[in-house]
Amino acid sequence: MRKRMTLLAVVAVAALALAGCSGSDSGTTGSTDAGSTPTAPFEVATDVALTGSPTFDAMTERGSVKVGVKEDQPGLGYLDAATGERTGFDIDIARWIAASLGFSEDKIEFVAIPSANREAAIVNGDIDYYVGTYSITDKRKEQIDFAGPYFVTGQGLLVAADNSDITSEKDLAGKTVCSATGSTPIQNIRDNFPDTKTVEFDTYSQCVDALKDGSVDAVTTDAAILIGYAAQEPDVLKVVGEPFTVENYGVGLPKGDDALRTFINEMFTNGGETWTAIYDATLGQSGTSVEQPAVDQY
Repeated sequence: MRKRMTLLAVVAVAALALAGCSGSDSGTTGSTDAGSTPTAPFEVATDVALTGSPTFDAMTERGSVKVGVKEDQPGLGYLDAATGERTGFDIDIARWIAASLGFSEDKIEFVAIPSANREAAIVNGDIDYYVGTYSITDKRKEQIDFAGPYFVTGQGLLVAADNSDITSEKDLAGKTVCSATGSTPIQNIRDNFPDTKTVEFDTYSQCVDALKDGSVDAVTTDAAILIGYAAQEPDVLKVVGEPFTVENYGVGLPKGDDALRTFINEMFTNGGETWTAIYDATLGQSGTSVEQPAVDQY
């Protein structure tokens, strides 16, 4: 039987988030026309009208969408090197947005961008929007805007399966913790855990490799991401403790593009059934569900 979950339960369920689908329709402007993948819970909109969005104008002139993503996060944003298939909750949220704007799968260019380079990629126009475990913060909002939030999680810890020294964030003194450069988790460790050593890499998968070879004692980022890694190698890795922050995931957008931000927020608000279908096919594979968060119409 399905049930709604708290933040802690979301983290536990994310271990099963290793499947993908594609998604979108609700909240579009104009008629719709079937044109997505057979499993997608959305259709590609046609005759989309979005006045006042320079980002949308650039997409339309180019005839395609450039989306910044992660590709090393199982269940959220993952690229299978063997098949070339992209799967995960964030990937399907990105597809949903593109479809609502009138762009089919073959018109989407996914661009893998490290955490430290996300704001620069948006500001420089290298991508049209970014969907990839991107926590909304006031500091980031000085350079860019966010639509959403579309998901809520919290910072956690990944350690070796045989590690008995670290059971929560209270055990980090004197330990070495790894996270991605430019991420909110690494900044939180620096600010609030002064006795903890930090190591940074461009990607979380590099941190996981360092954990497995013993170079670091723990990896920290959003718990939903860490559970995906632990699920791949349960005999090698485990997640310990409970989330010790609250992270609101948003869609990164060029600053000042209020028309696009409002469009995507309305898509989220009006597209509850589509959001749920995307979640159920990815992070919700256990048969449980979560409440879709309300957007912040700032």
